[in-house]
Amino acid sequence: MAKRSKIVKNEQRRKPVERYAERRTELKKPRRNQLKALGVTEVDYKDVHLLRTFISERGKIRSRRITGLTPQQQRQVAAAIKNAREMALLPVVGPA
Repeated sequence: MAKRSKIVKNEQRRKPVERYAERRTELKKPRRNQLKALGVTEVDYKDVHLLRTFISERGKIRSRRITGLTPQQQRQVAAAIKNAREMALLPVVGPA
């Protein structure tokens, strides 16, 4: 039996990785921007109903990965939630 070259072995190892990379791009969902969908142009701390959509059941601010917001919008929402908590419009912790 003749030895296979390292180049051939590496090419064979690379094929499954390429297949998974293609599959990953197919499965990725396009991001949806909730604020844009709702038609919100400015985030206000007094809009408690809107801010509750970005808070988990335990009272934590949802991450950008889950909300689908842009970094700037996520910072605005987080600041508005913190202001609303300070003004006692939102609970600091979720329901017990």
